[in-house]
Amino acid sequence: MKLRTVLLLVLVVALAVPAASIMAQDQVELRIMWYNDGNEGEVLRDLLDRFEEENPNITVEIDTVAYADLDKTLQPQVEAGGANAPDIVRVTDTARYRPFYLDLTPYLPDPDYWEASFAEPVLNSFRKGADDTGIYGFPTQFTVTGPFINRTLFDQAGVDVPSEVMDEPTWNDWVEAAVEVAEVTGVPYAIAIDRSGHRVWGPALSNGATFLNEDGSFTVDSPGFRETAQMIIDWHERGITPLGVWVESGGEYASARPEFVNGQLVMYMSGSWQIAGFAGDIGNEFDWQAVPNPYGEGGSTGIPGGAVMAAINTTAHPEEVAMVMDYLASVDVLTEFTARTLFIPGHIGIAEAGVEYDTEDPSVLQALNTFLAEVPKLSEEAYGLQYSPIGFPLNTSIRDRLGQVIVGELTLDEAIVMIQETVDEAYAEVYGE
Repeated sequence: MKLRTVLLLVLVVALAVPAASIMAQDQVELRIMWYNDGNEGEVLRDLLDRFEEENPNITVEIDTVAYADLDKTLQPQVEAGGANAPDIVRVTDTARYRPFYLDLTPYLPDPDYWEASFAEPVLNSFRKGADDTGIYGFPTQFTVTGPFINRTLFDQAGVDVPSEVMDEPTWNDWVEAAVEVAEVTGVPYAIAIDRSGHRVWGPALSNGATFLNEDGSFTVDSPGFRETAQMIIDWHERGITPLGVWVESGGEYASARPEFVNGQLVMYMSGSWQIAGFAGDIGNEFDWQAVPNPYGEGGSTGIPGGAVMAAINTTAHPEEVAMVMDYLASVDVLTEFTARTLFIPGHIGIAEAGVEYDTEDPSVLQALNTFLAEVPKLSEEAYGLQYSPIGFPLNTSIRDRLGQVIVGELTLDEAIVMIQETVDEAYAEVYGE
């Protein structure tokens, strides 16, 4: 009897080993490369934890990098492919990664849902041409560029907020008001703009700049662009803006967010993605507001945008990637993500239904409503810039060359020539001309 029992145990163990091995093989681990503006990484992790509970054979790891490091970290990984590349990415330069996207269409239970839920310009921004009808990703949020003010400083200084006393205040109106506030309250900086060509686009278009030609090429030099570039140069010459953003940032993207959050800055030109972070970091320290984009010859416009999530075509697990993407893009999940992150929804149906945001902070609600009101004002060229494959080369070249003008390495004329050369090269590379 003992011998038979031992043999039976041996047989059970022998059968159990391959079964365990098969179960281990069924386990799938996916990786998302991610960056944060506010609390969205924390919210994403919570949503993915629920997904993993419903799908115990799939785990999803989030590799978080600083936004300034995103492209230089991600680009070599996707080019190398294989195990080096993430399965899913969150990016803002959608066109940059077009060769690397996975078409989710064959793996989605309802591709028509995606077509109906997300704006065509956004879906087209993933695609390689007019004949490409693939579905590669979705916007995690819609964003709009625009300014914020420290309302407490305006009130302490007794200075009127221009948008409350003027029908169409210009950039000059806003700058002079901010300078007066800084002088009266003694804060070090009146105004700042992110070190980003993308952030310069809105003021330039409002000042009458035009960039896009009918054939998709760009012409950089215009009175409106020169006026805007010179305006930012003048801020530095007058000492009313923090040098750390454009001069001491090491040549990469930089923001004046720390100065604004710490109450050292009166007016800050950035965008709606800052809202959740301000809510957490400013708290009750002071009252802050979003204000409409200033007016000029070109009207009043910000720049649309936002981050997108996309699948990468070197993944070894396309079906599981599609499951994760479809879950995150679903109405209930994306509505919760939007409400908790305080983002403007990039989903058409969610935007139409409205979002009950997870906040009672009056500054947050005011800012969200202000940016929502900016959406109908966005110019056609603003959309064209954002979704052009030449947009990011233009963005980075404006950033880098304007920075060189500010520190005295180039004249504005020389910078404009060099920006034009960059976008001409990018156009030739994209369109083969």
